[in-house]
Amino acid sequence: MKPVRSLARAMLSGIFVVSGARNFANPGRLVPAAKPITDRVTPLLERTDRRIPTDTETLIRANSAVQVGAGLMLATGRFSRPAALALAGTLIPVTLAGHPFWNNDDPVQRSNNQVHFLKNLGLLGGLLLAAADTEGKPGLRWRAGHRIGHSRRSVRRAVRTARREARIAVRSASTARRIPG
Repeated sequence: MKPVRSLARAMLSGIFVVSGARNFANPGRLVPAAKPITDRVTPLLERTDRRIPTDTETLIRANSAVQVGAGLMLATGRFSRPAALALAGTLIPVTLAGHPFWNNDDPVQRSNNQVHFLKNLGLLGGLLLAAADTEGKPGLRWRAGHRIGHSRRSVRRAVRTARREARIAVRSASTARRIPG
């Protein structure tokens, strides 16, 4: 892995590891802000599987655990693309719950939340870039297209060879018929 790529991943993941660990240890302080979001998600979770916990504090802890785990994976370069996607998924509810600037009447608080909201959008953009990063290697789409093109060329070559051999066989058979004996 290139040094710049390693450094960038460590820098991008740092906020998720630190805040994830802090929020996992003390989720109670986030419950009032997260409650409106978890109340909307609860019916979906209950329809998906009744065993999934739906209380706000447990959901905050689960989100925090994913942030710590995926942040460490991104920082170390292990499964970095899925880790970046997982972090992007955790960032969306955090941003909506933590920085709803559209609900603030106080201009100072509104401006502060708007800055943090835009900061999180920037983090989301960085995570999407990290999720798309193939480290200079061809992506799955390119490899599949290349393989298909290679297969088509191989089939065309095999068809040309078969036609050529068929013409040779026909000539040989007609020559053999002309020879007495």
